[in-house]
Amino acid sequence: MLRLVIPKGSLENQTLALFEAADIRLMRGSDRDYHGTVDDPRLDSFSLLRPQEIPRYVEEGFFDVGLTGLDWVMETGSKVETIAELAYSKGYVGGIVSVVLAVSDRSGITKAEEIPPGSRISTEYPNLTKRLFEELGIPVKIFVSYGATEAKVPEIVDAIVDVTETGSTLRRNRLRIIHTLLKSPTLLIANPASWADPEKRQALEELRILIFGAVDARGKVLVKLNVKEEDLEPVLEVIPALTAPTVSKLAHQEGYAIESVVPKSKINVLIPTLKAKGATGILELPITKIVD
Repeated sequence: MLRLVIPKGSLENQTLALFEAADIRLMRGSDRDYHGTVDDPRLDSFSLLRPQEIPRYVEEGFFDVGLTGLDWVMETGSKVETIAELAYSKGYVGGIVSVVLAVSDRSGITKAEEIPPGSRISTEYPNLTKRLFEELGIPVKIFVSYGATEAKVPEIVDAIVDVTETGSTLRRNRLRIIHTLLKSPTLLIANPASWADPEKRQALEELRILIFGAVDARGKVLVKLNVKEEDLEPVLEVIPALTAPTVSKLAHQEGYAIESVVPKSKINVLIPTLKAKGATGILELPITKIVD
């Protein structure tokens, strides 16, 4: 029913893992294939393309649904429907990249308004860059970059507009961020005509639920434990939860069973704390989906 396109390159592995966690198997003959089949009745096929191209192809109807960054939707000006913002990036779940203006750390420039007229700017985002400097009222020369943008300052250009996740690559190249143009999450987008079609919209909504559930579950685990009645309140004071822990009376004995969804990053501190508060029979279980 639906034709899917996902990003080739830096987001590829995280996206494939996300669909696997959502129980939507994307199958290819080899890692070099750009097209494949899907083990899901809602999806006919999928393709991999550069994220820069995806918004335009979804807008034009070559695909019903795709994943790409907000940065490329804004850069291309594509008219697509945003089904969901997904908090993951190439590095980790929960990551959001930023499109930033950066200069040499020896330039003395500390903010965008200080860029001299006539400066040379290298970027993969010529439209976003043009809009920024038009708003600032500063005439600049924009050069489209096809990679290694950060290596061009200061010998070739005076500043760059580039995407960054942590800023570490910019710092290694002695560049300083002076302005953030855009915070860019990964988006699940749809062709407007497909979104307007009732049958396809239902399939897209179901796809969104599964993917959202997989994203929400990543980085979280289920903790189950038992506790005596006199230790119940001390344990409840320290155990985190999405809303509130589930507490159930144990059958045929005194005490309670507790279960809660907690961040995986906190579990190494939480388990000894729970034990010290009187918890017993502590179990840590993986979670693949959380659907509200």
